[in-house]
Amino acid sequence: MDFQDSAEEIAFRNEVKSWLEDNVPTAKELEGLSYIEQCKLWQKRKYDAGWACIRWPKEFGGRGASAIEQVILSQEEAKFDVPAGVFSIGQGMAAPTLMTWADEAAKERYLPKLASGEEIWCQLFSEPAGGSDLAALRTKAEKDGDEWVINGQKIWTSGAHYSDFGILVVRTDPSVPKHKGLSYFYLDMKSPGVEIKPIKQISGDANFNEVYFTDVRIPDSQRLGEVGQGWQVSLTTLMNERASIGGGGSAVGFDSVFKLAQKVDIDGEPAIKNAAVRAKLADWYCKEAGLKYTGYRSMSALSRGEIPGPENSIGKLVGAPKTQDMASFAIDLMEMSGAIWDDAFAEEAGLFQGTYMGIPGLRIAGGTDEIMANIIAERVLGLPQEPRMDKGIPFSQVPTGN
Repeated sequence: MDFQDSAEEIAFRNEVKSWLEDNVPTAKELEGLSYIEQCKLWQKRKYDAGWACIRWPKEFGGRGASAIEQVILSQEEAKFDVPAGVFSIGQGMAAPTLMTWADEAAKERYLPKLASGEEIWCQLFSEPAGGSDLAALRTKAEKDGDEWVINGQKIWTSGAHYSDFGILVVRTDPSVPKHKGLSYFYLDMKSPGVEIKPIKQISGDANFNEVYFTDVRIPDSQRLGEVGQGWQVSLTTLMNERASIGGGGSAVGFDSVFKLAQKVDIDGEPAIKNAAVRAKLADWYCKEAGLKYTGYRSMSALSRGEIPGPENSIGKLVGAPKTQDMASFAIDLMEMSGAIWDDAFAEEAGLFQGTYMGIPGLRIAGGTDEIMANIIAERVLGLPQEPRMDKGIPFSQVPTGN
C-alpha cells in the first residue's frame, strides 16, 4: 500500500483543512450550550456545508465521497477539539443497517436527519441474562395485527436517555434455535411503555442505561428484514460497531504517556531515562503501529466497496486493554499525585485518571475481550468452535441454571 496522498488526495486534504480552520466552533459559540447542543451545532454546520457523513449517497445527506476521503476528513477533524460524540452509534451502526435493510421511504425519512444531527439513535442489544451473547436475548415480541408488542429489558444502552430512536433486536419465536428466532426493529424512544434508567459508573458519568419495555407497540412497518431474520440484520450492525469501536482513537496514547515520562522524575532523573519505562513505551509504540496498519487494511477493504469483517475485532481486543494499561502506568508514574483527579490540579487535567476509570466500559461495549478473542479464533484463524450446550436446540429448551 502507498501511504502517501495522491495529488487528488492532497487537494482534498487542503480543502478540508481550510474549511475546518474557518468553521470549527469557537469557545464563545459553545458557551452556555449543553454538550448535546454543542454536538448538534457542529454536526448541523458540517451538514449544511456538505461535510457530514460524506461517504453516504447525496440523497441521504452525504456527498458520495470515497472511503479514503472519509479517512482524510476524520484525520483532519481529529486535530481539533470538536464536540461530536453523540452521533457515533446512529451514524456508524444504525445508518449502515438502515441503508442495507430499510425500504426507500424509511431511508429518505431517517438518514438525512441522522446526517444532520437532528435526530440521535441508540442501540438496544445487550440484556442482563445474555451478556455478550446477543442471540441469548429474552426480550420478546408478539404480533398483534399490524403491530408488535414488546416486553423485556435491555442494558448498557449508551445514550438511551437522550436518543430519539433506537435499533432493537427481540425474540419472536422461542421454538427454534436461538439464532433463528430473532427479529429486528427500530422504534421511537418516546414510545409509551419505554422506561430508561441511567446507570452510575465508577467514573462518575451515567452514559449507560437500563431500558425497560412494558407492552411497547411497534408497527410492523418498522421491522428490518423478515421475521426471524434478526440475526442476519444484526450482523450488519455488529460488523460496523466493531469497526467503529476498534478503529476509534483515545486521548491516552503513546504520545501522551511519552510526554508525561519526560516531565516526571524517578530517583531524581526524568522517567524517560529509566530502562523499564522505555521498555514499556517501546511495547506500546509497537502495538499502536500494529493497530494503525491493521486499520489501513480495513480502509483498503472499504475503498474496494467491501463491508467490515471480523478482523476488526483485533483493534478492539488490543486497543482497549492497551489504553487501560497505559492510563494505569501513567498514574503510577505520577506517584502520590496520581490519586488527584481534579481538572485544576492533575496532570493533563485528569486525563489519565478519567480514562482509567472509564475504559473498562469499552472492554464490554461491542463484545467483551473474551467474545472478541473467540471471534478472531473462529472466524479469522479458522480454529474449532468451543462446545456449546445450546447449539441446535429450541431456545425454549436451553438450560437456564434455575
